[in-house]
Amino acid sequence: MSAHLGTTWLGLDLANPLVASSSPMTGEIDRLRALEEAGVAAVVLPSLFEEQIEHEALEMQRLVEYGAGSFAEALEGYFPEMDRYVTTSERYLELVAAATRALSIPVVASLNGTTRGGWVKYARKLQDAGADAIELNVFLIPTDAYATCEETERRYLDLVAAVAEDVTIPVNVKLGPFFSNLTHTARELVEAGAAGLSLFNRFFQPDIDLEELKVVPNLTLSNPGEVRLPLRWVALLCGKVRGSLAVTSGVWSAEDVLKSLLVGADVAMMASALLRHGPGYATTVLRGVSEWLDEHEYESVSQLRGSMCFGSAPNPEAFIRANYMEMLVTYTAPSGT
Repeated sequence: MSAHLGTTWLGLDLANPLVASSSPMTGEIDRLRALEEAGVAAVVLPSLFEEQIEHEALEMQRLVEYGAGSFAEALEGYFPEMDRYVTTSERYLELVAAATRALSIPVVASLNGTTRGGWVKYARKLQDAGADAIELNVFLIPTDAYATCEETERRYLDLVAAVAEDVTIPVNVKLGPFFSNLTHTARELVEAGAAGLSLFNRFFQPDIDLEELKVVPNLTLSNPGEVRLPLRWVALLCGKVRGSLAVTSGVWSAEDVLKSLLVGADVAMMASALLRHGPGYATTVLRGVSEWLDEHEYESVSQLRGSMCFGSAPNPEAFIRANYMEMLVTYTAPSGT
């Protein structure tokens, strides 16, 4: 008898622990259907960005005021026909509505921003469009040398609180790893209203074009080695925060999903591997998870989950300095070097 793969994430009952993370693949209905058919238990749509919403608001204001100083009889010809314009935010709301109609699995909408402003009202619009949850993707890189760590973290907390107060569906926060005390920040975010945390956000790094001498975007897929950082921190946070935990970044295989569960994650979130191999790769991953559980005589995912987190592992110190020291003292250089 095969092990039961069901899990609970953000209070949502899922058929298994594999979630398609936000990526270009989750922005098209046909691909979303393919992901569901391949076995993915939930999907996170691409992000709606704070800058997109603010830019559209400014452009609409500019259009409305165009010609305001001209002759009164000419004004009618200056005003644009507003029903001709379909904004990015409107298209995004249409995607949310279409995805929830097309799929039977949970659909998570994504907001990406850094400030507490008028754009947070879109959380309610996403809920009204049918989203089962909202992922708040906070892409904040502090550059103010005079801002304290506490002030920076307060921006996160205020933003999460503002969104959580405006909706009744769960809010998941996708975090980066760069905090002075991540354990404290994680607990504070849950107390501010986050139903769960995803570790970690990948901050895409710009590159420099040596010929044009300008900064250019450079998008690269994750690699399997990146999963070690979120594995470590989920293991450390397991049992210390009340919200759901998810491993994201570097999840490429069934083994990565299993490791995520062992350290205490409710789900593993996959994007790069699906982009590289296609939606059908999810079936291969889930088959590997099921086979491993059966081979090791686990009856369910819940039986496995958290059995190797910091508080449960036979050698919890391996998640902190002991493992670091052992690695250094036992390393052997490859032959011929």
